[in-house]
Amino acid sequence: MKLSSRCLLLLVALLSFAAIGAALIAQYLFDLQPCAWCSMQRLIYLVVGVFALIGAGMPGQGAGRRLAATAAALLSIAGIVAAWYQHSVAAQMFSCDRTFADRLMIESGLEEGASWLFGIYASCMDATAYIFGIEFSLWSLGLYIVLALALLWAIFKRN
Repeated sequence: MKLSSRCLLLLVALLSFAAIGAALIAQYLFDLQPCAWCSMQRLIYLVVGVFALIGAGMPGQGAGRRLAATAAALLSIAGIVAAWYQHSVAAQMFSCDRTFADRLMIESGLEEGASWLFGIYASCMDATAYIFGIEFSLWSLGLYIVLALALLWAIFKRN
């Protein structure tokens, strides 16, 4: 099956928004409260999804589509770094206070302005949760890798 770059970008958008939905379900139905790094990853998923939709909506295979896909790919790489940091460093910290993620979410006003989506309700250590025996941050890391690979495919794909 051959996927066009448009289809790949739509798939990336769908997966990005699904990740946010899964995080909200985990928070509101299963009481897995987010830390600053969790909330920042939600923001990254949101922006990756928006750039992917913008790229998918552009006509043809031109530079605009590739530019949007490149921006989304770079953000996916930022998500890889954030998920890795959360798993390797932040999860061992008693507090996320004044870390990059905490400052970004609070100083941008997102934590207060859209607290239902970007609220910080747990410390990084307390936010460590397991789904099917795998840490939530590792699920996020894996999804960011999938997104980055799909976006690279979309960027360099020849239709």
